[in-house]
Amino acid sequence: MDIGNYDDAVRKFYKTLKITQLPVSSWDFYAVNFDKVCETANDITSLSKIAKENSWTFDHNIFEEELQEKEHVIVVTDAKLNIVYATNNIWKMNGYRPEQIIGNKPNMFQGEKTCKKSLELISTAIKEERSFETIVTNYRQDGSTYKCWIHGQPVFNKTGDVINFIAFEREVA
Repeated sequence: MDIGNYDDAVRKFYKTLKITQLPVSSWDFYAVNFDKVCETANDITSLSKIAKENSWTFDHNIFEEELQEKEHVIVVTDAKLNIVYATNNIWKMNGYRPEQIIGNKPNMFQGEKTCKKSLELISTAIKEERSFETIVTNYRQDGSTYKCWIHGQPVFNKTGDVINFIAFEREVA
């Protein structure tokens, strides 16, 4: 069998399609972004499912904007502040995978350098069932610190009870 004839036929066929080939490096770039898009889509689906299951009155259409456009990390706790969900992009911020933090409380990220005044602000807002915004010093899995902007708020169900808390987070300078 003459493979040269096959190659010529394939080349001739592809020329009729007017397809421009991309360099291999662009495929690498595409693959990285494709993984990010898939993770974000999975997070949006999971968060929407949690919202539906818990009868949130919170506008959960915001997830797409928060994850895709703003690239925020989203952490959801139950009413007792146990983490029930964290988006996949959390590991880029602090080195933890979502499955490593589920069931823990957000104070797992705090330590000696965490500002007590910021923690009081968060605690008061949670007790008063209102939203808050602050920057705290948190700790990564490797023990290094980072500044974390947090916008947290209670999430109410249709009967008006706090069912979850949600936090939108990002690392800041």
